[in-house]
Amino acid sequence: MGMLITVAWRNIWRSKTRTLVVVGATVVGIWALIFLLGFFQGQIGNYIHNVIQNETSHIQIHNPEFRKDFETKAFIPEAESKRMSLASDPLVSAVAPRVILSGMLASSNGAQGVRVRGIDSEMEQQVTGFHDKLTQGAMMDPSRKNQMIISERMASILKVKLRSKVVLTFQTADGHISNAAFRIAGLYRSNKKMNDELFVYAQIQDLRSLAEMPPHAAHELALVLHDFDGVEEAALRMKVDYPEEQVETYRELSPDLDVMKTQIKISMTLMTVIFMLALIFGIINTMLMSVLERTRELGMLMAVGMNKLKVFIMVCLETLMLSLIGSPIGMLLGFLTIKYLHYRGISLARWSTALEEFGMSDLVRPILPFQNYLWIALAVIITGFLASIYPSWKAIKLRPVDALRKI
Repeated sequence: MGMLITVAWRNIWRSKTRTLVVVGATVVGIWALIFLLGFFQGQIGNYIHNVIQNETSHIQIHNPEFRKDFETKAFIPEAESKRMSLASDPLVSAVAPRVILSGMLASSNGAQGVRVRGIDSEMEQQVTGFHDKLTQGAMMDPSRKNQMIISERMASILKVKLRSKVVLTFQTADGHISNAAFRIAGLYRSNKKMNDELFVYAQIQDLRSLAEMPPHAAHELALVLHDFDGVEEAALRMKVDYPEEQVETYRELSPDLDVMKTQIKISMTLMTVIFMLALIFGIINTMLMSVLERTRELGMLMAVGMNKLKVFIMVCLETLMLSLIGSPIGMLLGFLTIKYLHYRGISLARWSTALEEFGMSDLVRPILPFQNYLWIALAVIITGFLASIYPSWKAIKLRPVDALRKI
């Protein structure tokens, strides 16, 4: 076997140019494949991160009736005590209570249907990093009543600016229609257009009072965990601890995440298959040329006693070597590229407007888990083996007498 390996290695370097072309194509192909897979993984990670941060958090807890119609009366009565209990859980990083009202926000220049989130600024910052989204003005001052933060898009729709006054019309917990005037304290901008046109923010204590809710009530408790992978386990435990409430993970709150992840996985699989098919045909073409060029030589080897199995194994080894020489180099280059681009990020600012329609940031950080490299390595080995079968079969089908006569 050792002799066959040595002979196979020498054979593939008989035509250095041809071998280097195949190896170079393998290196470039694997590097490109790893880059594309990392880019797509970065995109889906980007989307999931934005959904969790801006909309769902890791886990949300509601009154079971709230998410049916978002009615003001469907609140959690003792939300504050539950928040404190959850905050002491070692799995939980932060908890933010929210009062959520649906209503109409109006200025002297227009009106817009909105969903008002009543928040505690400090707690909300720990869960969503809301302070970082402010572009003008400042966070709401707890010492001042009826302050509001709206998006830049909302300000454009209503034709208002900082310090402008707007009127919110909403339904109280008792079912009455009420309204209140708010002063705009700040403007924010997120990376999802639909959210900017829907959500506005006020102080939780103001909304509780205006909506005639108990002083410690909330419609929603949003939780962020220390460990992203522990979400399902934590949610199951919370469902046991709070059977009277509805506990949902980000996957239950936003089912489109699973759909998108599935589509990305299918796209990644198709890209891998297409690359491997291209690699197979490239190697088969090269090895067939090599076999045809060495027809006399192979015939002579079989004539002096080398059996067909050894010829088959020798050509298989040549084919596998061709596919495997460039693979480690391509994988190393791909790994280094992913590490560098994950650190630097890829700016898609030119397409930021389109990305905002889908809730994606314009900075993508490619990432590729280690198991993906293992799958690529396995795919290359399988590809090399499949590519070796036909040239090897052609080699052993040669008849020594005919091969020796061939010029």
